[in-house]
Amino acid sequence: MSDVIEKAVATLNTKIGSSYDGTAKFVIEDEGTIMLDASGARAGDEPADVTMTASAETFEGMLQGELNPTMAFMSGKLKIDGSMSEAMKLASVLG
Repeated sequence: MSDVIEKAVATLNTKIGSSYDGTAKFVIEDEGTIMLDASGARAGDEPADVTMTASAETFEGMLQGELNPTMAFMSGKLKIDGSMSEAMKLASVLG
C-alpha cells in the first residue's frame, strides 16, 4: 500500500470513522483505491454507492480542509460516479 493511501485511510478514519452509513470509493490516481463504509476506511476496491476520483494532490487538499469538495467537483478536479446524494453527504463531512 502506498504512503498516500495509508495517510488518507488514517485521516478518513479520524474524520469520519464508522459514522458513515453508505459505501464510497475514493480512487486516487496513480496511487490506489480506498473504501469507506460503516466499518471505516480501508484500502480496497469494491462496488460502492459513489465513486470519487481525483489526483493525490486534490484528495490531500480536501482531507486537510484546504480544498472544498464542491469546488473541486465544479472545477473538474474531482469526478463523481454514482449517487450524488452520497457524494454531497461526504462533502459536508470532508469540507
